[in-house]
This record gives sequence, C-alpha cells and structure tokens, in this order.
Amino acid sequence: MLNFGSQIHAKTPQLSVIDNRGLWVRSISYCRHPGSLSVTEERITRQRFNPRGQLSHCIDPRVFELLQADNTLDPNLSNWFSLTGTVLRTDSIDAGTRVTLNDSAGRPHLSVSATGVTRNWEYEDQNSPGRLLSISDQVASADARITERFVWAGNSTAEQSLNLVGQCIAHYDTAGLNGVNSVGLTGTPMSIFRQLLLEEHEANWKGDGPSDWQECLAPEVFTSHCTTDAGGVAVIQTDAKGNQQRLVFDIAGQLKASWLTLKDAAEQVIVSALDYSAGGQKMSEVHGNGILTTYTYEASTQRLVGIKTERPAGHPSGARLLQDLRYEYDPVGNVLAVRNKAETTRFWRNQKVSAQNIFVYDSAYQLVESKGREMANSSLQNSEHLPPLVPIPPDNSIYTLYTLYTRTYSYDRGGNLIQVRHIAPATDNSYTIDVTVSSRTNRAVLNALTQKPDEVDALFDAGGHQLQLQPGQQLTWTVRGELLQVGDETASSHEHYRYDSESMRIRKVNVRHTDKAVQTLSVTYLPGLELRTICLGERVSEDLHTLLVGESGQAQVRILHWETGRPAGISDNQVRYSYDNLIGSSGLELDANGEVLSYEEYYPFGGTAIWAATSLVEADYKIVRYSGKERDATGLYYYGYRYYQPWVCRWLSADPAGAIDGLNLFRMVRNNPVTLADAKGLAPSGKVKKAYFHMLTNGSQFRDSMPETPRDIDEAIDIVARQSERNLERLANNFEKFEPDTLETDFFLHTSTADYEITHFSSSDFTDVEGNAHFLSRQQLEKRNISFNTNNTEIDDLAELATDRFAFFSIGEHGGKPKTKSRFGNFRYAASYESLNRYQDYALLQTHDLLLPLDRPSSSTSSTAFLADSDRAVFDDGLLSNFNSDEGAAVIGSIYMGKDIKEGLAMTVAWDFHAMGIDTKQKILERVVEDSNSNSIVQAFYRPQLLIPNGMRLSKGQFTLTSMK
Repeated sequence: MLNFGSQIHAKTPQLSVIDNRGLWVRSISYCRHPGSLSVTEERITRQRFNPRGQLSHCIDPRVFELLQADNTLDPNLSNWFSLTGTVLRTDSIDAGTRVTLNDSAGRPHLSVSATGVTRNWEYEDQNSPGRLLSISDQVASADARITERFVWAGNSTAEQSLNLVGQCIAHYDTAGLNGVNSVGLTGTPMSIFRQLLLEEHEANWKGDGPSDWQECLAPEVFTSHCTTDAGGVAVIQTDAKGNQQRLVFDIAGQLKASWLTLKDAAEQVIVSALDYSAGGQKMSEVHGNGILTTYTYEASTQRLVGIKTERPAGHPSGARLLQDLRYEYDPVGNVLAVRNKAETTRFWRNQKVSAQNIFVYDSAYQLVESKGREMANSSLQNSEHLPPLVPIPPDNSIYTLYTLYTRTYSYDRGGNLIQVRHIAPATDNSYTIDVTVSSRTNRAVLNALTQKPDEVDALFDAGGHQLQLQPGQQLTWTVRGELLQVGDETASSHEHYRYDSESMRIRKVNVRHTDKAVQTLSVTYLPGLELRTICLGERVSEDLHTLLVGESGQAQVRILHWETGRPAGISDNQVRYSYDNLIGSSGLELDANGEVLSYEEYYPFGGTAIWAATSLVEADYKIVRYSGKERDATGLYYYGYRYYQPWVCRWLSADPAGAIDGLNLFRMVRNNPVTLADAKGLAPSGKVKKAYFHMLTNGSQFRDSMPETPRDIDEAIDIVARQSERNLERLANNFEKFEPDTLETDFFLHTSTADYEITHFSSSDFTDVEGNAHFLSRQQLEKRNISFNTNNTEIDDLAELATDRFAFFSIGEHGGKPKTKSRFGNFRYAASYESLNRYQDYALLQTHDLLLPLDRPSSSTSSTAFLADSDRAVFDDGLLSNFNSDEGAAVIGSIYMGKDIKEGLAMTVAWDFHAMGIDTKQKILERVVEDSNSNSIVQAFYRPQLLIPNGMRLSKGQFTLTSMK
C-alpha cells in the first residue's frame, strides 16, 4: 500500500504570475507521488494574451517542458479573434484547426472543421424573422450535401389551434425527420414524431420541399405524446408503441411516485415513495418491487456516505440486505474507500477477500493506486470480452472464487495515462498495459498499435479521431466527427451507427457473418424506448421492445417486452431494476419480485472485475454497465458525444466541446474516475450541475417561467445554456430590424470589445496563509460552519431564485473609477474576467436584479445626468417595453451563460442605447470617453452580476485586494 497523508501535499502551493494588465500568464503547481515523497515535480502552465487582453495561447506543463528542447512545437490551444471579440479560428494540437465565421447578426454562417469539412448555415431573408432554413456539409473535392432542413409553421387556423405558430414543425436531419404535431401553452411539445432515413441513404435533403424528401424516409412513423401540468412539466408520457408512464411530483417539483402502463395492460408501480431532506437531498425510496433504498450523508459536508438497498421486513421474498455501500472521503472530497457491508468476507488461497476498494491519489488528485477484488478466472483486460460469467452465489456463500488485485497508474505531465500495472498474485494474473503518447500532441494509443511516439499522430485524423481500435480493426468517422463504423464490411463482424442533429445515437447495427447466415442485430433509440431486433438473413428471429422509465429514483428501470422470439428462461414484460453506485455504475440488478438477476463490479477506469448472473440468458439482457452507459460489442462504452475505451482509460476522440475540462482533450474525468463522472462525454458532472438543477427546480421565478424543466441534474445546465442562446437570438433579431447609426456602432464596438473585470466585496480579508482566496456560495459557507452576514441575501432570493449555491460578483469594464464602497463590506477583491479561466464555461450573468425584473436600478440623478428630458420616460420604461411588462419573460430573458456572457451584456445595453435620442447618445459617448470606460453607463441601465456555481478559488496574483476603509 502506498504512503498517503498530509505530507504528500506539504509545500505544494499553486503559484500564479500576472502581467501589468492583471492577466494570469503563468501558473506553477507541484505534483508529488505518494510512492516517492522526496520527489516534487514542477509543472508550469503558460497563457498568452493579445493586446486587447484576449486569451490567444495556452500551453500545458507537458508541452511547456517539450518546448524547452524543441521550439517548433505548437501551443495546446491558440485562438484568433474578430474585431467584435468572437473567436474566428481555434488551433488545437489535439483537435486540429477550426474556423468559424458569423454573419452581421452574430449567427453562425460558415465553419471549416479540422478534417476540411465546410458547413454553411442558411437563414430567412431580412424581411422575415431570420430563422434557420438549412445546414449543408461539404467534404473537400465533393458536392455539398444539405444535411439539415427546417420547416416553420405558418399562421393558419389549424396551426393556431395546435399552438404551432412560429414553431419549427419539421426538422430533416442526419437521422431522418423529427417533427412536432402540437405544442402546449407553456411551450412544451405535446406530440412529436420521428421518421428514420432508409438504411441505404445518407442525409441530403435536396429539392424544393417535403414531397421531394419523403422518398428518402422509411414508411414507419414513431409518434410520442406527453401531457403536462400547468407549469409545463410532463406528467404523462406515451411512447411510440403506446406504453405510458405517469409521474407525480411534490410541491418542490421533486419526483414523488411513478407508474407504468404497458400497451393493453394494467398499470404497475415503478416508484411508490420518495423521501427528501429539507435541503432537497434524497433520503429514501421504495420501488415497485418492494425494495427500499436509503441514503446517508456526512453531517459536516453533506457528501453521500451510504447507499443501502434491501428487501425490508415483510417483503414477499423475505427480508435481505442486498447492497450496503459505504464511502470514505479525504478532506477535499476524493473517494478513499468504498465497502459493501452486505457482502460476506471470503477466504481463498490464504487471502482474506473483502468487498472493498481502496484508492490512493497523488497531490494533483489523480488516482495512482487501487486495490479491490476480481474473479479468480479473470485474465488480461481487453476490448472485446467480459470475464467468464459465474452463477449468483447463495446467500452468505463463502465459496465463490474471488481474489485480490492491485492496480497502479502512471501519468505524464499532461495528464495522459501512460501505464497500468495489474497484479493479482494468487492467480498469477499480472500484466502491464502500456500506452504510447505522441511527441507533439496528447493523442495516444496502445503499444500494440505503435511504440514510437512520432507515429502516433498518423493513427488519428486531423480532427483527433482515432483510426484504429486494435491492429487491423479500422474506425470510420462521419463528417461531423461521430463514430460511423468499427471494422470494415469484409471482416467477420462490424458495427455501424447513425446520429441525429445533436450527435446523439439513433441507430446501431451489428453485422456478424456465421457459417449458416448473416446475423444482424439492430437497435433504434427513441424517446423512452429502444427497439432491438435480431435477423438471421431476412428472417426476424427476435423483436424486443425495451422500455426506459425516465423517472425512477436512483435505479435505472427497463422493461423487456417481446413481440417475437422471446428466449426460454426469461419472462415476458420483465422488469429489471438496476441499482447504481456513486458515479452511476450499474452494480446490482433485481427483478419485479426483488430477486437478484445479476451483479457486477468494475475496475476504477471501467471494465468488469466481477460478473455474476442467475443464468446466461439473464446476463445477455443487461444493457447498462459502467457509469450507467451501454457497452457495445466493440467493448466501447457509449456516452453520448463520445466513446470511451476502458482498457486504455481514455476517450476515442478529442472533446467536441474543446478545452471545457482542461487542455488535454482525451483525458477521462481528470484521472479521478472514482469521484467524478461524465454524463455525456464532455466534462465531469458534479456540484456545478447540481447548483443549476437546484436553481431551476427550487427557484419559483425560474420554475414558473422557464420553457423547460430539468428531469435530472444533467439536463439543468443544458436548459440554461439553451435559454442563453435564445436570449442572444432575440437581441440579434431586434438589431436586424434597423440600420444602426454611427453613434450606435461606436458604442457597441466599445462595449463588446472591452476588457472586463469582476469584483467581490466582503466584510473581512479571507485570503489564506499562502495568499489565495476562496469565494464560497452561501450553501458552502453554511456547510463549513463559516460565519457570514446572512442579511447579504434577501429571503425572497432564496425562495424565488434559489441561487444560494452560487458565489456572486459584480462585473464591469476594467479601468476607470472603481466602486469604492458596498453594503457587503470594505474589502474589495478584483480580478480580470479572463482570470476566471475554467470557471467561465459555467458562469451565469444576470443583467439586473431578477427580483425586480422590470425595474431599473435605483440611481441618483447625477448618475443618469446623461439623459435628455425627452428620454427619461423611455429610460424608466425600457424594461417594461423590452419584455412587454411580462415579469417571467424578463427573468429568463436576462440571463447569459458561459461564452454568451460578454456578448449578451454588450447587446443588452446597446439595445437600450438604440432607444435613446441623439442628444442622450452623444452625452453617453462623451462620458465613456471621459471615464475611459462604460461602467457608469452600464451601471445606470443595469446592475450586472456574475454567478459562479459553488464558488471559485483564485490564487495569489490572480486578484487584487483593497481595503476601502
């Protein structure tokens, strides 16, 4: 066991260097491995900014070190900006070069991907609302293909009766046709349908209209329906085969119970009861199979420390403790151990084999060692095969053959995992997995593909998509960077896929050539439903409908209904409850009677360590596995936006979201797979998403006004991002309707290209002994028992906005006259907006006080002296007219997220500027010139605030602290 303790973190500060503009240009961190405490590795990350203060280059510690010997290497990430501050071109050593051009309204117009694919967006003309009409993709030396078409509803009586006016009612995309039949009063689609492309067709929607496109579609139409409550939350959902789910929520909007009715069958309970704490945390749940799951939280941190699943006393199948997971954490929240107290300790070959896993981390919180148990008949972990299945042991059996293993993990300075050593002495199952990393990028492959770093990049295309899975096993990608096929059609088996416009998988087809016939296994993914068929030649040998229960508490629930070909040994309409662990991995599977169907344990980075089931037939129908994801026949886990290779512990392609989770675009969950989880293949989920989920579900202003309601924490942040995009689009459409004069152009150029800074006032100096500052949300302050002025937050804020899980900052243009006093305290913390770094992607801008969404901020007469008398009424009523006196529209229409923040703020103020008369405009510009910034103007119109979920840590040098006493 490696040494671990406070000494591993001793003298490992994180230092930051700032330039004379207050921009963070270099950070120095120190990494120490618990196996070599005397060695401390210095890691330098460098950033470079252009003369306008925009981030132009980023270099991670690995590339920084390589540059000392070879100055021809490129930075990890380089950005080129337009005059308005938008990114025109991005160069990534991992994902290649991408160019994006927007039109004059700020909408996407043309992009060129790293693989040379040109994409064009076409919109309605200037006399129309400017809606998107089509998207085309063109590969070099080929004709352009129209891959998406958008059809918008008119204003007929029939369309009005279905609330379709102005809605996109038909979207022809890369998977077929996605359409809307009707929309509710809250904007929720009530009836949607999907038609798939014919298998032999690729999306190319040429022609003049739907009559030309229909011949490319399969005849079957899959229609889904939903019924909502008054707030727009779906309470009844009917899938394309007529199966119905019914949901009930409590007064806080949390799931209370759910039911399922199979077509032409009686209703059955899925979740019978859920209990929550006052803070909204789940305390217990009871499922339709009578199983009780209870949750325990650490009092001081509210971290989940226990998940217990049991058949309680009085259960028809008898009382039994089925799973009792207990978690231990270090002070920062890394999981140190997990134990299943429901499992009996077993003995084999002089080993005491307990149901526990122990984890050790380096000072960068990367997992470096894990200890656990595996099947005694396990062998080298690879891409294709699970360990041999064993029967479910009898209760309290001590004879099942498990053995202990130890895994150690090694990383380079860039976070690339370069070696996994697996040791199981009792079975002599010891091996090493080596990974070869490129000498110029973070691209890497198994040593079986190459052991020469200079050859690695040739195994990827220009966009960072791996071209071989195993030697001789080719990978093919779509023009949009989605995995199209594994293997080629001449191989004994291959698998290919089809995706929709959001890059979500719609079809999977696996073809196997046997001695007797060609076997084709296909899956069609629909809302709440998966259609799985097996064909032998032209004959359908199995037709299975798998129902996915959308709201089922902690468990994932699937119902298996066979139209034909049900195998012997399994019941029709079987209900399978899959019980998850901390990161969502499916461990325990139970049936409708609470009996065990299967049990699975995983290695930390994925892959199966223990695999048991009641029969081979039951085992074949387990779908979700590690991290709650489907494991394909290729051995890859499908996450949504990407595929994951558990035997290499890294993604198959570069992150399509860019550097949202760091400069290494292939690294899996920051090399901390036991603590962090990735919902869709973009970035680890956790407290950030929980903060947004809490805001949308507990803040009455958002809950009542948002057009979408999140069903889980993974949806919340996407909903806010979509609302932010809609707000930008609304402003862009407003600007399209007039020709700006010179004054308006000058003002917008100034505000949109300005350098911004954020400020935070406090009643105390809370920098630590090393000079760092940790800005915490109200919830974090309460959890850590840190005293603070509770009057800083209005009671109505907590009830109506539920933003107590965010840290607050004011935002304004850098320079000029800073704010010198605040009711929050006399200590002023200030930092450049660029210093937010990774926090930018999840930050939220509120342009003004959302408790008074239609009111201007209270301002002195001197602060609005720029107003001509004729414009004062226009100024006072500006928000009323902007949002037609609708408070709900003003609340959700005043938020911008991540990349939209600076543009949203600039466009918001510019729209008010447009409403002013020429005298006011001239005075405003005079003040901007006099103050050298626009702060006083922006603060007169609005009071913009920046919210950071959970809080933010800034290192010494990234901020300035001034006492205003």
